[in-house]
Amino acid sequence: MDIPHAEWYRAIRHRRSRRSYDGVPLEPETIERLRTVCREFRPFPEVRSEVIEDDPDKVLRGILGSYGKIKGAPALIAFVGRMDDPHVQEKLGYTGEGIILEATSMGLGTCWVGGFFRPRVAGSLIGLTGKEKVVAVTPVGRMRDRFSREERVMTGFGLMHRRKSLAALTGGADMGLLPEWAKAALEAARIAPSAVNRQPWRCRADAGSITVSVDSPGFDISISRRLDCGIAMLHIEVAALEYGVQGRWEFLSHPGVARFTVQQVPRDQTGK
Repeated sequence: MDIPHAEWYRAIRHRRSRRSYDGVPLEPETIERLRTVCREFRPFPEVRSEVIEDDPDKVLRGILGSYGKIKGAPALIAFVGRMDDPHVQEKLGYTGEGIILEATSMGLGTCWVGGFFRPRVAGSLIGLTGKEKVVAVTPVGRMRDRFSREERVMTGFGLMHRRKSLAALTGGADMGLLPEWAKAALEAARIAPSAVNRQPWRCRADAGSITVSVDSPGFDISISRRLDCGIAMLHIEVAALEYGVQGRWEFLSHPGVARFTVQQVPRDQTGK
């Protein structure tokens, strides 16, 4: 599946995590569209996404820390990976964010949940093989018109939408030396979601590539920092494609995550 970059680039700007839904089941055609994108947007064979309609409350549990309880979600999407792949976390973040941006472009609400859910229950509902594990899920549904109290606490005061500066994420690189596509890609990465808004990715860019690394190893609140970096990776590629720049990812050893290398740029950006 080719990335629908125009729709996803708009979704990057508009998406907000939502935890309160209207509880109304999604229309069959909406569910089918979600199943189709889960089936077709599978850039890595080690990672897959599956829609769960069977009582999402079986999978979600209790209060999600300071985020508040997920309420009224009519469906979930589970993000599944083969845990014997050394790059599974970044691949999960990249793939899952694509599904979430597609849901956003459909007018649906979502919220990355990497802890405080029942992965075994989710796995039993979709079926797992070999080394597979459900690493994260997102509720998906129509949002309530108003933000819930928990959502107002987290978003009304801007706590979850404050972002580090580009200078902090790039080590003070001179943005004036970069082509427009790279500036847009770095900004798209800057506003990517991450667990407790920690933004663990660091980026090094030049005219022909962007390299993503992680600020420290390990997990916080059960969510891998490398998964967060995978989300930023997708944002980088979506923005690059919106500027007509095609590239490919090469996975790196720690502390590197991956490098996006330009393969093709529009003629009007080559100077030829």
